[in-house]
Amino acid sequence: QVQLVESGGGLVQAGGSLRLSCSCAASGIIFSINSMGWYRQAPGKQRELVAGITSGGAKLNYAESVKGRFTISRDNAKNTVYLQMNILKPEDTAVYFCHANLVVGRTEYDYWGQGTQVTVSS
Repeated sequence: QVQLVESGGGLVQAGGSLRLSCSCAASGIIFSINSMGWYRQAPGKQRELVAGITSGGAKLNYAESVKGRFTISRDNAKNTVYLQMNILKPEDTAVYFCHANLVVGRTEYDYWGQGTQVTVSS
């Protein structure tokens, strides 16, 4: 069983910062992690990619709306991905979901975290 456990969401004033963490844990299986990323979904809107990072961390991609404010990173030894969010704006308010693409044997699987609420007040 694979679990992605997120933490770090909360309520913050505009201009503030938050750091999200997502750890991948699995019992009874051997796996490797390809890409990891963060998505978000605001009420009434579709889920959108916020930031992604490849397995070695060499390639990063960001939504235009967060470039220069958010930074994604990962610690492969801990199977953990982070999202440092600075200069937060009210429009960043959403539920943030962690995503991981895992390889078990020769098969790839996509897993999602349960979501963590980020609320930015004006």
